[in-house]
Amino acid sequence: MGGWVTNSLALMSDAGHMLTDVSALALSLLALWFAGKPADVKKTYGYYRMEILSALLNGVLLLGITGFILYEAWERFRTPSPVELKPMALVATVGLLANLGALGFLHSTHSMNVRGAFLHVLGDTLSSVGVLIGAGIMALTGWFVVDPIISVVISVVIVVGAVRLVRDAVDVLMEAVPAHVDMAQIKELMLRVKGVTAVHDLHVWTISSGVYALSAHLVVQDPMVCNNDEILSAVKHDLYDRFGIDHTTIQIESETYAHLGEVH
Repeated sequence: MGGWVTNSLALMSDAGHMLTDVSALALSLLALWFAGKPADVKKTYGYYRMEILSALLNGVLLLGITGFILYEAWERFRTPSPVELKPMALVATVGLLANLGALGFLHSTHSMNVRGAFLHVLGDTLSSVGVLIGAGIMALTGWFVVDPIISVVISVVIVVGAVRLVRDAVDVLMEAVPAHVDMAQIKELMLRVKGVTAVHDLHVWTISSGVYALSAHLVVQDPMVCNNDEILSAVKHDLYDRFGIDHTTIQIESETYAHLGEVH
């Protein structure tokens, strides 16, 4: 609203940057809330994927907002528009003070998740500083073209975050292999377990943020078939310790097992 009233694209871009981070935090809260809802016979995984759908929608909306800001910036490059500098600086100062307070609050913990939030707010703080510097330059020089320049710089930051958000959401919906998982290493890990001679039909995917699933068929030596529990325990512990995968479906087969397509 401050950006709209003051006619400042830089302030609108700063608001868009903050919206990116607020959305990210809101999605985390949404994920926690949905994760608490029980699964049922229709939704056997529960509601974890709601977080991913929300992230995808959020990313698309942010790209739309940024597209509008970049279009307006292009128009103002050609025809600079005056900006209400005092209200603009006042709104940016309020935003800066709020961000500084959040930084002080978040700096007191070593949690990885909170550290991520700290970095988001740090980016917001630098964005607010940039808006204030732009307001100062315009006040001293009257170069209102500075406003769209600042808005473009902030918009580029938003686009990078929004594209990454959309890409990650699409990867989850396409059941792509999680970024931290190396399929060759997983196969090697399984083959190291005593009695396992081959691995096939190996799939790894993401259910929701931090929730990973795996399915695989393990071929074991015929005398080892009776040691299913021992083999499963070894494989599952290794998968969890190395890759954080705790939702696994593993089928154990003997070397002489005939698959459906091989049965005559």
